[in-house]
Amino acid sequence: MRNRFLIVLTLLVLVSLVVAACAAPGGGTSAKKKIGLVTDVGGVNDKSFNQSAWAGVQKAVKEFGWEAKFIESKQPTDYEKNIDQFATEKYDVIVTVGFMMGDATAIKAKQYPNIKFAIIDYDYWPTKDSQICPETVKNCYDDGGLKNVTSLMFQEDQVGFLAGVLAGGMTKTGTICSVAGMEIPPVVRFVVGYQNGAKWIKPDVKTLNVYIPSFVDTPKGKETGQSMIGQGCDVVFGVGGNTGNGGLLAAKEKGLMAIGVDVDQYLTYPEVKDALLSSAAKNVDAAVYEYLKAVNNNTDKAGVFTANLQNDGVGLAPFHDWDSKIPQSVKDKIKQATEELKSGKLATGYKP
Repeated sequence: MRNRFLIVLTLLVLVSLVVAACAAPGGGTSAKKKIGLVTDVGGVNDKSFNQSAWAGVQKAVKEFGWEAKFIESKQPTDYEKNIDQFATEKYDVIVTVGFMMGDATAIKAKQYPNIKFAIIDYDYWPTKDSQICPETVKNCYDDGGLKNVTSLMFQEDQVGFLAGVLAGGMTKTGTICSVAGMEIPPVVRFVVGYQNGAKWIKPDVKTLNVYIPSFVDTPKGKETGQSMIGQGCDVVFGVGGNTGNGGLLAAKEKGLMAIGVDVDQYLTYPEVKDALLSSAAKNVDAAVYEYLKAVNNNTDKAGVFTANLQNDGVGLAPFHDWDSKIPQSVKDKIKQATEELKSGKLATGYKP
């Protein structure tokens, strides 16, 4: 009798373990998913872009009970091998961060068709016979995009425009500037929007900008910011990871005004918070989370999904310490610009 009881008890335990292993966190029957994030060279603690993407992953895995890991790319030659590492470890979803990872992501997505990929800031319109698609577009792509890749895009020119309205409304010298990273489309969209927004509120404003071919060169960013401050700039927009952060530092140390980028840098970069009027925020964390939520619900699709003012995917961060110092007239112009950009009455001036 005792032996029979032990056998039955053992069987019940085994059954319960099997059920627990098969039950998905969201109530489905799929196994626990593994999510990998490959950062760009800025690293996961860049106080802006990569950090925000990882926050989105963390929120999703916490909610859905998945596993997640990130790998930091130290240089562009790391991109493909970092993706390979996740692929060989049987990860279900790989999120790649940034425009610079466009080619590597497409190559590896084709190599690993059973893995789902999402990339931030790169939409796929490759040409025939490119490295990405050596046969024909028809063989590699479905309606212009890789079949297992979702592109998470942002209209940086819109929020850059609002940052420019703020800067143009606050400058005392009549000169504003931006310390930018690499001259790639997302960064250019920020800069063009910023300059045109400033001119919209203050037509005679002088705008300065320098592109620096790095996202990790804080000293060069600071030096560049100091140079433009020497030319009269009193509002510095840092656009380019840790390189742009150097420009924010330059403004902070001179007791001038600054505008952050990608996330609310008042919260992520406390060393410069006193100088920050606001930040031109891309809700990268929300975009990544929403994509992973769609994966959890089996509603994710390949293609391009764009975040903008119309769907609250971009926007100015709170003014924080500067809220009482920004004139209501400037706030009103920001509100006007926001409404007119949403309706299409106002254009940012960015042309692809």
